[in-house]
Amino acid sequence: MRAAWYEKNGPAAEVLQVGELPDPLPGPGEVRVCLQASAVNPSDVKARAGSRKVVWDRIVPDSDGAGVIDRVGSGIEPARIGQRVWVYNGQWERPYGTSAQYIALPAALVAPLTEGLSFEQGACLGIPVMTAHRCLFADGPIAGKTVLVTGGAGVVAHYAIQLAKWAGARVVTTVSSQAKAEHALAAGADVIINYRTEHVVERVRATVGAVDHVVDVDFGRNLPVTAQILRPHGVVASYASMGNLNPVFPYAELFRLNPVIRPVFVYTMPDAAKVHAHADIARWLKEAKPIFAIAERFPLAEVVNAHLAVERGAKIGHVILTID
Repeated sequence: MRAAWYEKNGPAAEVLQVGELPDPLPGPGEVRVCLQASAVNPSDVKARAGSRKVVWDRIVPDSDGAGVIDRVGSGIEPARIGQRVWVYNGQWERPYGTSAQYIALPAALVAPLTEGLSFEQGACLGIPVMTAHRCLFADGPIAGKTVLVTGGAGVVAHYAIQLAKWAGARVVTTVSSQAKAEHALAAGADVIINYRTEHVVERVRATVGAVDHVVDVDFGRNLPVTAQILRPHGVVASYASMGNLNPVFPYAELFRLNPVIRPVFVYTMPDAAKVHAHADIARWLKEAKPIFAIAERFPLAEVVNAHLAVERGAKIGHVILTID
């Protein structure tokens, strides 16, 4: 199969290569997917750069993709052959991810792709949508609640806004530019705050009073604000904390609220949560009109440029590899 891979951590242009690798075969409980598209997530780029050390002879990067099941291992119904699917966690704790023509992985990590969606859209569904779902629904229904989604133009946040609105919540979001505000508005946000030009706490208090639930892209950096605007018994679900990985926790301000503080790492979320997410995402895709923002597309041969596009951090939306 045609694939991209790296044999050591390092800069994209120095370590990524494209060539031929043996076709994978599905083991017991696995399916093989003939991939048509792969998404390059920030976690994939960080892993290649060194956040996860290379422990195999080579790594085919990236975790999300979409295609068609063409082979199944023992224990899997042959009727699944020919099914259009989306996949996630492709490269987590295994060497071969989705930047290739084929991937073999456990059937539990493969979900039917709703009719009418393209393979490129299917590749968007993996880790970002699963993360947004876990952040929103791990602690019960959110209908009628006010949800703050920080960094509203980010990929996870873009889906968190859409899913929250689908579930009946009011959504407040923060952004850093007019272009990002327009992106968040298109996703359905009710209140948009430019944190570079507006005082977030004052604006939240003036528009909604306080928030019941936070989906946070930068837990440590945002904690001082969160502590001032969270309602009693609120939830703070965070999937990153790059501004401050080990923040001082404002216990005195938060403990009286009896809040839930939930770190979310989709790779290791419970199996029951994955099943819950699959079911809700399938309903959302059928009942709503989801928006998939694709910032750039690259052929597999240009995988270096795809990784660089993600690293620059200027994009709004997904970076997709198209795979023939």
